[in-house]
Amino acid sequence: MLGASKTLLNPSPPSLSFPSLKTRRNLLLPNTRLTFRPKPPHSLPIKAQHASDPTLPTPGQIRVDILSESLPFIQKFRGKTIVVKYGGAAMKDASLQATVVRDLVLLACVGLRPILVHGGGPEINLWLKRLNIEVNFHDGLRVTDGPTMEIVSMVLAGKVNKNLVSLINREGVKAIGLCGSDGELITARPAPNAVKLGFVGEVARVDPTILRSIVDDGHIPVIASVASDESGQQYNINADTVAGEISAALGAEKLILLTDVAGILEDRDDASSLVKEIDIKGVKKMMEDGKIGGGMIPKVSCCVRSLAQGVRTASIIDGRKPHSLLLEVLTDEGAGTMITG
Repeated sequence: MLGASKTLLNPSPPSLSFPSLKTRRNLLLPNTRLTFRPKPPHSLPIKAQHASDPTLPTPGQIRVDILSESLPFIQKFRGKTIVVKYGGAAMKDASLQATVVRDLVLLACVGLRPILVHGGGPEINLWLKRLNIEVNFHDGLRVTDGPTMEIVSMVLAGKVNKNLVSLINREGVKAIGLCGSDGELITARPAPNAVKLGFVGEVARVDPTILRSIVDDGHIPVIASVASDESGQQYNINADTVAGEISAALGAEKLILLTDVAGILEDRDDASSLVKEIDIKGVKKMMEDGKIGGGMIPKVSCCVRSLAQGVRTASIIDGRKPHSLLLEVLTDEGAGTMITG
C-alpha cells in the first residue's frame, strides 16, 4: 500500500498509476470474496448482435419481453396439473434431458403442477445385453419373461427414476420418485396377449391419492411405468398408457407426450405437413383413412382415451426440439400437435 500511495501523491506524472488486477485482488480485506455475476445461458450471441447494431434490444430487454408475453399462459395454467410423458431422444441426449428438467422446474416455479411419467427402453436394452439376456419384441411390445421383468423393474424404478429425481432436485425443486406399486398408485392386470408377451400389463385402476399429497406439498412426482397386480406380481406397462390414465384420474388440464417425431402429420412422408390442432373426430377420421399408423396409433389412442375421461387437451410434441415443453405450454406456436375433445 505504501508504494501505491507514493505513486498517487507524486504530482509529476501526467496520468495516474493503478495497481494491476492481481494487486487489487491482494488489496481486498481479509475474508472478502471477489465474485462475478453468472451470465445467463445463451446471452453471448445476443450481446454480440447488440454490439454490432445498437438499435437492437438489449439482452435484458429481450428476456423481459419474453416473460411479459408468457404472462397470459402462466395465468391460464397456474395451479393446473399437467402430466408429461418423457422418453425418446429427449431421454437419450444429455443436453435435451437437461432442457426437459429445467423446463419442468420452471413450470413448477411459476405455479403449474407438473407430473413426470417415464419409460426407459434403451437403458433396459443396454442392461439386458450386459447380462446376456435375449431381447425380443412382439407386435412392437417387449416380450417380458421373469428375468427380463426383474431387469425392467431395477432399471426403471431404480436407475432411471432416481437419476431423474436427482437432476430435478439439483435444479432447486424437490422431486419424489415412484413406480406404480408405491401407495397402490396403479393396479396392473395382464395384457390380453399375455401368453406371448409375458409380464406386459395394462392399467386396471389408478388411485391418485399419493400424487395429490406430493403435488400439494410443492414437489414433482417422477413415476416409472412399472406396477403390480393384486397378487403383487409386477408388470411392465407402456409409459404413454400410464401417463394417460394418471392424467385422467387427476382430471389434468393437459397431457403431453414427448416423442421423436414432429407430431401428427397429414402426410407421413412429409415432415412439413404437421397438423397443429385437431379434435377427436378429426383424429379418428385420419386413423380410418390410414394417415396415422405404426407407433403413432397407441400414442393417439392414449390421448383420445384421456380426453374422453375429462382431460382438457392432449399434445404429441417433438422432444428433439430444445425447450419443446415450454413452447407447448407457454406459447401460441406450440411444439407439435394438440388434440382437443
